[in-house]
Amino acid sequence: MRAWARGLGFSQIGVASVDLSSAEPGLLQWLAHGYHGEMHYMEQHGLKRARPSELVPGTVSVITARMPYLPRGTAPDWQERERARLDNPSEGVVSLYARGRDYHKVVRGRLQKLCKQIEELVGPFGYRVFSDSAPVLEGELASRSGLGWRGKHSLVLSREAGSMFFLGEIFVDFALDPSDAVSAHCGNCSACIDVCPTGAILAPGIVDARRCISYLTIEKHGSIPEELRPLMGNHIYGCDDCQTICPWNKFAQPTELPDFDEREPLVGRRLVELFAWDEPTFLKRTEGGPIRRIGHERWLRNIAVALGNALRQADATQAEELSAALLSRADDESAVVREHVAWALAQGEAESEI
Repeated sequence: MRAWARGLGFSQIGVASVDLSSAEPGLLQWLAHGYHGEMHYMEQHGLKRARPSELVPGTVSVITARMPYLPRGTAPDWQERERARLDNPSEGVVSLYARGRDYHKVVRGRLQKLCKQIEELVGPFGYRVFSDSAPVLEGELASRSGLGWRGKHSLVLSREAGSMFFLGEIFVDFALDPSDAVSAHCGNCSACIDVCPTGAILAPGIVDARRCISYLTIEKHGSIPEELRPLMGNHIYGCDDCQTICPWNKFAQPTELPDFDEREPLVGRRLVELFAWDEPTFLKRTEGGPIRRIGHERWLRNIAVALGNALRQADATQAEELSAALLSRADDESAVVREHVAWALAQGEAESEI
């Protein structure tokens, strides 16, 4: 099974039991604090998220899998390169995982193929595959099955692969021996907590999604809280700061799959270029990728915030170009876009008054 999984692009598989009862109090407390923000799907299924056998009746074991997503040919100094992007305010930064094909389809599709191979060996069996696509405690299952430990940023970390991988699960109706969990190796390091621009990591393993840039640029509808906008820098879709700073990611491995190769229009592009995309262009350039799910309105909203942040640091020539780009959408049909454009333009005015 491990050989089949490697042939399909997975770097490791494990097995977890369906008893996640010890994780239920933490989940309930996290939800009670409202840390899930507008992600109402996190609470809609109640404790089924922590009860695989209730989510999919008949489930006896869970096969877990991880799939690396660093693009093929990624340079060893990729962490430094990615952090350097944050020092170029005029560039729009898209999270690494979102620069290629939509991982939901890739991971689930390859898990389905793995199931077919298993079926040839053991005969027909009941199963269902997931990858960030249902109320599943993916990190909990991954850590319990030995794919890694939960880092202080709450992501799963591996000594061999860092955290730059997707997770997937196969709920099966036959028993498998659970694989051994691994011990945590974060020690006294608090790099991920210290680097978070918005202070979203409240304590080791506890993230307030409402402050997380990934949440704000992807999950959040409508207006982004004004007090958080200046902290978002030039992030326009997702945020990798807690991962690019993590020492364990020097061991992150590139994928062997072309699916996660970077799409050039999304990497190293200037904000003014991206802000000029009309909706047909946005849909064409993001076809088959995860960015399309936020829609053109939120795409423009996010870039408007980044333009405002760039405007605060711009010289006279740069400010003229940035302001012109923003003014081109000052009368946008979307009230959300208009609001964020007005805020962004005000950043230039505030800077000129200082």
